[in-house]
Amino acid sequence: MKELTKAEEQVMQILWDIEKGFVKDIISNMPGPKPAYNTVSTIVRILERKGFVSYTAYGKTHQYYPLVGKKEYTGSFLKGIIKNYFGNSYKQMVSFFAKEDNLSVKEMESIINLLSEEVKKQKEDDNH
Repeated sequence: MKELTKAEEQVMQILWDIEKGFVKDIISNMPGPKPAYNTVSTIVRILERKGFVSYTAYGKTHQYYPLVGKKEYTGSFLKGIIKNYFGNSYKQMVSFFAKEDNLSVKEMESIINLLSEEVKKQKEDDNH
């Protein structure tokens, strides 16, 4: 899956939130200062060419909607980061954040609990 530029990602975040919308709807959900209509229109057309969005035509205007889900993109994006920055190792990624003091003790405990629950679940699934 192709990576998005910051501007493309911003538009996709809005489309994921509103589910479908015209360019004016996308702009109205952007923080100020608002970009020009033509700028957002160009970004949406690029996203269409990349296969991230499609549209329903209403005369000369188009209502856009995402073709790629947020969860699907996030998973692909994170896999790329893990591959390119952490030697394809989730363990190295978690270790990096734990050692860089970016995680509080409470956050680390929460992650440990989530991982423990997932381990139990997968062990149960393997036994069935």
